[in-house]
Amino acid sequence: MSEDRLTIIGGTVVTEAGSIEKGYIQIEAGKIVSFGKWEEGVQKDGDETITLPPGCWILPGMIDVHIHGADGADTMDASEESLERIARALPREGSTAFLATTMTQAPAAIEQALQVAGAWMEAGVVSGGAECLGIHLEGPFISAKRAGAQPLEHIHPPDVELFRRWQALSGNHIRLVTLAPEEPGGMELIAHLRGTGVIASIGHSDASYVQVVEAIEAGASHITHLFNGMRGFHHRDPGVVGAAWLREELGVEIIPDGIHSSEDSLLLTYKQVGPERLVLITDAMRAKCLHDGTYDLGGQRVTVGGREARLSDGTLAGSILPMHEGALRMQRVAACSWDEIARMTALNAARELGISDRKGSIAVGKDADLAVWGANGEIVLTICRGKVAYRRPASA
Repeated sequence: MSEDRLTIIGGTVVTEAGSIEKGYIQIEAGKIVSFGKWEEGVQKDGDETITLPPGCWILPGMIDVHIHGADGADTMDASEESLERIARALPREGSTAFLATTMTQAPAAIEQALQVAGAWMEAGVVSGGAECLGIHLEGPFISAKRAGAQPLEHIHPPDVELFRRWQALSGNHIRLVTLAPEEPGGMELIAHLRGTGVIASIGHSDASYVQVVEAIEAGASHITHLFNGMRGFHHRDPGVVGAAWLREELGVEIIPDGIHSSEDSLLLTYKQVGPERLVLITDAMRAKCLHDGTYDLGGQRVTVGGREARLSDGTLAGSILPMHEGALRMQRVAACSWDEIARMTALNAARELGISDRKGSIAVGKDADLAVWGANGEIVLTICRGKVAYRRPASA
């Protein structure tokens, strides 16, 4: 295959301006250089050409802003090998970029994970794998009341100075922080994050609706895995959930596995929040891509059976959800279009991260990050920055 040029023929190309049937996309040096109806395209001499089977849809590669691990690896392993393993696994489900997500642990363990992830990103992304766009710091600045699977003994009050230290250790690669704004120091940390261009996300929080509004005014702009690890809706205090539904300033993550949130709750949220603000995530842990069994999550024993991952007390401990399966569930439940799927899996995240000039949609000049979906919802082909990262085996 040519190192620099690739042409994809066939399939319906989903763009921000609409869908193009029987389309093509031309890629050069990792960027999209043209697209349109195939009859209008001119193939350059020497291009490698991939002709898609009938019924395919070409969407922007998905961006998972909340994923701990996959294929036996976890961000908290604090190893470049684990990060590479995650990056190589994600294209199988159509994901082309991600935030390496930490969890509440002892400060030394968090610091080691941050240092390794930052150095790995500085060294350059894995060729043929999903791109790590930065780090999602989930905890330890959270509420003990809403800890979920985050270890209680390592929870720490929000602390601007500690965050500054950790951001420096990461090489300034922390892009998103999940925290509880109602905890002492929470509003101050949110203001600091906004001032330094880091997304402040409300999660694992017992905040009231009034406190969430205060956090928004301080700079919070995101909600971590809606419904899970937060104060729910009450008719006299809408809580974090009510604020997520109502406040248009907030991007809203949701895990569409039908386990963390029922399908009725997915539909309700789709109707209340809309595809313009929803961000589909997996919150996956290391058991994704593997068999049922017992695994480690931040030093805790997690049992995986069927589609669920739980601690010994029954607490949900992340997911094993492939991103494309979650997107298909949302599409089925909400009867949403492919354009809306592209928004919820790519464009919304890219906009929040401030990288929509190069990722999140199919447009000339943007990175050639593409997910090709087959007629039955399977991932047929994934392109990461112009290179084939996954091709579905003919026997599959």
